[in-house]
Amino acid sequence: MMMETEQTAADIWSFQPQSELNWLELSALSGTSGMAGVDEVGRGALFGPVVAAAVILPDRAWTELVAAKIKDSKKLSSSRRTQLAQQICALAVDWKIGFASTAEIDRINILQATLLAMKRAVLKLNVQPALCLIDGNQSIKDLLLPQQTIVKGDERSLNIASASIVAKVWRDELVLRLASKYPMYDLTRNKGYGSQKHLLALQEYGPSPLHRKSFRPCQIKC
Repeated sequence: MMMETEQTAADIWSFQPQSELNWLELSALSGTSGMAGVDEVGRGALFGPVVAAAVILPDRAWTELVAAKIKDSKKLSSSRRTQLAQQICALAVDWKIGFASTAEIDRINILQATLLAMKRAVLKLNVQPALCLIDGNQSIKDLLLPQQTIVKGDERSLNIASASIVAKVWRDELVLRLASKYPMYDLTRNKGYGSQKHLLALQEYGPSPLHRKSFRPCQIKC
């Protein structure tokens, strides 16, 4: 049954023109309640944890979020993301954050750390989802719940787009709190990603304890 749902979702998305109403919850997944959207942020950053959110929206929230012009978090301004994150958390049946530390990223690699962060977010939920919609093409290992991967899910699923926004706002706020401890890396502006100023600071000062030592730009020879 799950494979039939996945094929239907993919077929509908492939042959329909993209529009603001072309969300899977309003088409291929209509009538399916209790879904959790799961997405991560910070996978490509040099500093700080990788963070995931799991968000369960009630059916009534879908039209409200479409009207609010919800999008993939990367396509929103910082202020708009914050506004939407507050709206999403107020509407959600449940939502939780999970993360994997820089030490875990360095030990098990960024892909496995990303999946671990996603798993932690889902397992923290107080409400058990009927189906987990996972952004990307990698299933979460040993997650004893039905799951469906969706490539570019933050552009296709309202639940995943919501998780993307909540995770992004949570991680940005964390990095901003840490920025005052490590002012030389310009974290306030780059949020831990490899901007030119960040890379130059790594060359000059070396990595901090919260940099990902397994990432090549952080492997500075003293």
